[in-house]
This record gives sequence, C-alpha cells and structure tokens, in this order.
Amino acid sequence: MKSSVKIGSVMGIPIRLHITFLLILPIFAYVFAINPQPFGFEGVEPPITRYSLSVLTAILLFASILLHELAHSYMAMRYGVKIESITLFLFGGVSAMEEMPRKPGQEAKMASAGPLTSLVIGFACLLIYGNVISPNPALSQNPAYLTIWILGAMNLVLGIFNLLPAFPMDGGRVLRSFYARRMSYVKATQSAAAVGKFFAILMAIFGILVGNLWFPLIALFIYVGASEEERSTRAEVTLENILVKDIMTRNVVSVSPSLSVEDLIKFMFEKRHMGYPVMEGDSLKGIVTFTDIQRIPYIERPVAQVSDIMTRDVISVPPDAQASDVLRLVSSKNIGRVMVIDNGAVVGILSRTDLVRILRLRSE
Repeated sequence: MKSSVKIGSVMGIPIRLHITFLLILPIFAYVFAINPQPFGFEGVEPPITRYSLSVLTAILLFASILLHELAHSYMAMRYGVKIESITLFLFGGVSAMEEMPRKPGQEAKMASAGPLTSLVIGFACLLIYGNVISPNPALSQNPAYLTIWILGAMNLVLGIFNLLPAFPMDGGRVLRSFYARRMSYVKATQSAAAVGKFFAILMAIFGILVGNLWFPLIALFIYVGASEEERSTRAEVTLENILVKDIMTRNVVSVSPSLSVEDLIKFMFEKRHMGYPVMEGDSLKGIVTFTDIQRIPYIERPVAQVSDIMTRDVISVPPDAQASDVLRLVSSKNIGRVMVIDNGAVVGILSRTDLVRILRLRSE
C-alpha cells in the first residue's frame, strides 16, 4: 500500500505499518489509560506512569496481532504460498498472500494457525498472571504486571472472534474448507459466505436491540467481507484454464518516450484508452497512464514528455500465464493493465477491462 511504511522483515516477509495504525495506536493507549483495573490503568499515579503503561500495552497488543499474522504466513509458506507483506492497520493485521491454498486441509490449517496462536498467547499470559503474579502481593500490587493480564484477555477475545464461522474471519475459511470436502470450491465459498451473512444479520439485530452501535458496524464489516470473498472466488474460478494469450490484445498501440504530455492527452482521446506502453523501437521503456498525467500541472504539459512521467518498472506476464493469476495480480497491485512479454519481446497487453469482459461472457 502506498499509505504504509515498511518497518522491517520477519522470515523474509516485509512488515508494514498503515497510516491508520498510527491513528488507532494512541486511541488504544488512551482507552487503556481511562479504563479501571483490571481492564486499564485508571488511578495509576503519576500520570506519566499511567500513560507509559497504556502505550506499552497497546504496542504489545499489536505485536500479538503481528504474531497472529505470522502464524498464518508461516503455515502458508509451508504449502508454497508466497507472502508479499504483512500490514498492520486500523482493524488489525492483513497478510498479503499470492493465493489461497485450495486444498481443504491446507486452508484449514493455515486459517486456524492465527487464532490458535492468539489463544496460546492468551492462555499463557493468564496462567502466568493467575499462578505467579496474583498470589504474590508484591507483584500483584505493581500495575506494570497488569499488562500481562490485559494481553491475555485481549488475545483470548482475538482468537475466539477470529474463529467465528464468517468471512473475512479465519473461522469462515475453516468452514469453507469443511464444505470443500463435500462440494465444489465455488459452492463451498457460497455456503460459507451465506453462513457469514446470516451471522452478520443476527449480530446487527442484536446490536440494535441492546443499543450498541459497535455490533452493527462489525456486522457490516463481516457482511461486506463475505460478499467480497464470494465474488472474488467466483471470478478466479471462472477465469481458470483461460490463458493470457487467448484473451490479450495483440495489436499493441504504443507511444514514444519523447511525445509531449499535451499530445499524449490528445492521443488518449483519439484512441480511447487510458494507458499505453512506452516503446522506443522494439524496446519497452515503461508504461504511461492517465493517472500519471494528472500529476503534471496544466502549465507544464506542453513541455513535459512521456519519459518524464512514465512508470519504468513495468509489470508483465508471459502469454501462457493463467488469466486467474493476472486477475489476482492487477487486484493486489491495483493496476489497470499488464504487458505480455515472450522472450523479451512485447506480444500483447491485457487490461482489467479485458478480464471483466471475459468474466461477463463466461457468466452468461
């Protein structure tokens, strides 16, 4: 994500912090500071100690979430799945995986690894607090050790919540793996998504009845997540066994790197495409889109050239690649098109629009 920053790597996986994480971290710290014991540090003096412990607890909580995601990633890597990154953001953590294991047993193990890790951390913290800290007055009266109890309770909640049988929680994937042993992958996804949507509706009704707005908000998150999982799975399966070379555009229209941005705009209106490869002879130099043009002020467009605004790091695929793999690629990279290159030569281009058109035709 462009709005995230890399802070390091674990097991070769880039760890990133999203901008929303930087917003939610102080909120969590403040909540811990104003809540009474044993759920917070209200009354701890001096204030610097109270807020320091609150910040520490918030950081350790998100470190637990990172361990949760690393457990998913480790299990996925054992099955040959590439993990592009792990990002901590507003709602927790997300592992960006190249693909989801299709074998029911593999998906179940990968999905359950995260919640089980959270439950282990939770039970371990509570056992330490209950058997070591609580019986010892010298330790139990020290508010610093309360952090262990809070981490234990929060990790138990995290583990149980993620085991709910609803997408996008891990329990939804475990449920799909159960269904996939008895039916096709698409039908298994539809069945698991239906359970998730039903669960979300019940949660929303409960929240309205008790007057708690958090439940409807979480229910909306679950409902949308289930719908998106169902849609994306259906799209990927629909595009399976379709090769890029069968649906790509072979007559590639390109532009010169020396073309002015102003002339490029006229060219786009004429050809009615929003992106073009930049070619110099038979050599691919980059790719330029309407988004690149928008970053150039109007007054500079007559003198600025395509070479000044083009993207030089071109994402490409071979002609024998699966269309379903390209769909995941353009979705994860948030790009509109990929170049098709065979033995170093540009042989075609495949856009997001082409993929959507094929999806519509196949669904018909």
